Amino acid sequence: MHAVLPNLCALCGNLSHKTLCAGCDEAYWNQSRLRCTVCAVPLAATRRAAHACYRCADCIAEPPPFDATFALADYRAPLDTLAVGLKFRARLMLASEFAQRLARLAQDAWRDESDWPDVIAPVPLAGQRLKERGYNQAWQIARPLARALQVRSDATLLRRVIHTVPQSRLDLDARRLNVGRAFVVAQAVRGLHVGVVDDVMTTGATLEALARTLKAAGARRVTNFVALRTPKN
Repeated sequence: MHAVLPNLCALCGNLSHKTLCAGCDEAYWNQSRLRCTVCAVPLAATRRAAHACYRCADCIAEPPPFDATFALADYRAPLDTLAVGLKFRARLMLASEFAQRLARLAQDAWRDESDWPDVIAPVPLAGQRLKERGYNQAWQIARPLARALQVRSDATLLRRVIHTVPQSRLDLDARRLNVGRAFVVAQAVRGLHVGVVDDVMTTGATLEALARTLKAAGARRVTNFVALRTPKN
């Protein structure tokens, strides 16, 4: 039998048999932060006693079109380097790492099989951007996530029909306008619970636009799965 050769930890560069070494896993992934169950923004710990179903003030006052969001951790150093490595440096093994952790997070939260999505789909890239990058980082996460949850995945369920400027250049209102009509649903979703996957959730404008489009097409529920979430809108 061949010995399993160690890799380098994706964060600290030390030898590790896993994507992250035990030290980095303990230091950065094991966050016990309370998050809004709808948008996954971090909540103050004092809200724990007051709310059984934790929601932020924004989601209480103006609920977004999606129903729930799972996020692994805040988008901050050094974890932000993992998202950058996947998105721009083709470190595709990180997608599987994100997927397995998201699957465990969701399984811990769901009470029965009715909570499971019927299908999981990635946030789609515009054709030109997909051609330039060579892969969709959201699909790289969505496919192993669906396998771990034993549900169907579909890379073609959602389609981007407008090539928008990068969201990182815009403020919240401009982001919403930028992607408001950028997507179409390419297959029947009436009555389905759709899981939508992305690597990073910042303002939520893209995921809002997708959820709104899915609900207009008849989806009964939309759950987001994102690796990292910015701490504040």
